[in-house]
Amino acid sequence: MTSDGVVADEAIRAAWDSYRVLEKRTSAKDRQEAQQRVKAAVDAYGREEVSRGTVFLVGVLTGYLIAEQPSGEDRLDPLSDLIPAVICRLPTFEMADPAQVPMVTGVLMAAAMGMDTVGWRDRFGQIPPEEALVHGFVLWLLADLFDSLTGRPGVMDQLMRETFETMDAERS
Repeated sequence: MTSDGVVADEAIRAAWDSYRVLEKRTSAKDRQEAQQRVKAAVDAYGREEVSRGTVFLVGVLTGYLIAEQPSGEDRLDPLSDLIPAVICRLPTFEMADPAQVPMVTGVLMAAAMGMDTVGWRDRFGQIPPEEALVHGFVLWLLADLFDSLTGRPGVMDQLMRETFETMDAERS
């Protein structure tokens, strides 16, 4: 595990790949490749680090969603719009353990307040697998909300993949 809210790049990519595995628009070939990258990252960095990558991305997507909307619309209010919209949809995931909702809500609140979500979550110890799964569902819900608000299905996935490609190009 890295420290001070820092997460290995590969763990963040694997966290996004976990989203791609859940996303129905992901082709079977891309889903299989994403699953292989997740497994490789877990083998190399551990499940905990990939879970921290998911918490990091929850913070990033929350920031996107509460930022000023480009079309001049009012931004989403985190307390009355964003967090309830996400938390209320968690029961649609049969595997989402309701006991994990307080912690994932805390991560969303930390993100809405501009805090380092990973640093905030790290204060409570390791992320158990049941909680990690729910963070993955939250990530999917945030991406889906972003896509819905823009009216462009898949736009968040496209933005994230372009970001990772840019990071790769800068390293070369």
